[in-house]
Amino acid sequence: MTEAGDDLPTAGNDPTGGEVGAPGEAGAEGRHCGLIAIVGKPNVGKSTLLNALVGQKISITSRKAQTTRHRITGITTRGATQFVFVDTPGFQTLHNTALNKSLNKTVQGAVGDVDLVLFVVEAGSFTLADAKVLSLLKPGVPALLIANKLDNVHRRAEIAPWLKSMQERHPFAEFVPMSAKNAKDVERLFGICEKYLPEQPWSYGEDELTDRSEKFLASEIVREKLFRFTGDELPYTSTVVIDKFEDEIGRNKSRLARIAATIVVERDNHKAMIIGEKGERLKRIGTEARQELERLMDCKVFLELWVKVRSGWADDEARVRSFGYE
Repeated sequence: MTEAGDDLPTAGNDPTGGEVGAPGEAGAEGRHCGLIAIVGKPNVGKSTLLNALVGQKISITSRKAQTTRHRITGITTRGATQFVFVDTPGFQTLHNTALNKSLNKTVQGAVGDVDLVLFVVEAGSFTLADAKVLSLLKPGVPALLIANKLDNVHRRAEIAPWLKSMQERHPFAEFVPMSAKNAKDVERLFGICEKYLPEQPWSYGEDELTDRSEKFLASEIVREKLFRFTGDELPYTSTVVIDKFEDEIGRNKSRLARIAATIVVERDNHKAMIIGEKGERLKRIGTEARQELERLMDCKVFLELWVKVRSGWADDEARVRSFGYE
């Protein structure tokens, strides 16, 4: 993804007045860059926060737990500072499958090699699942308590004692009560994070938004629509594999992307559920995914979807790895 947001400096211009070079080039004095991990239990709003910070959707969202399954990097360059945000899967404690072991390993790896941690919880709440994630934080790495979904708290007076109890649980560097859907709150978070990033050359080009490929984003968008149209009916043990991703030049010399993807489920009744009566549900999933991909990639997209049953794949380490999980 190479299109900068409206509020970001355009490639080739440095608001500080200096020349912009590639990452690591000379002339990077005064620049700051750092890794910022976004961690928390499932469904606390981590992906929504990442998308708001980057200014574009790069991480899928849904009300279904365990939506994010990969370490996804979002990059925002503002002035002389480059923020490299790392969205992680929600730390899973309910199911001990090979898939969940892989996802939890991703979380554990992310929190150990960063400059700053954003520990995301729902404002006013702290559960055993939150405590499990909190126990992963490494000493010596500053952590901000992101009290998200503040707009859902009706009695703000109750937040003060809750914040005090949270400080007793961990020596957070700062508390940030906010809503990831509030632009002013997100802007304020940038100013707070900036103080913790070291002075060093940028890791990415100024106009880069993510380290993930369009092929990866295509699989994620299909999976998001899958969750959206099946709700809680479909177990989380379903995934999407991209079989074909080809670029062509269309009639008007415009870009055309041909994508074929397979939705993998564990049971025949799950397959029937996704296809729906006369194939209507699968068609709807494909249409919505195609439309969003066309907006995201700014080109015409042809999308083919298939559904296959692979019994027990989520508890098969080899198959989990073959489907792209770490």
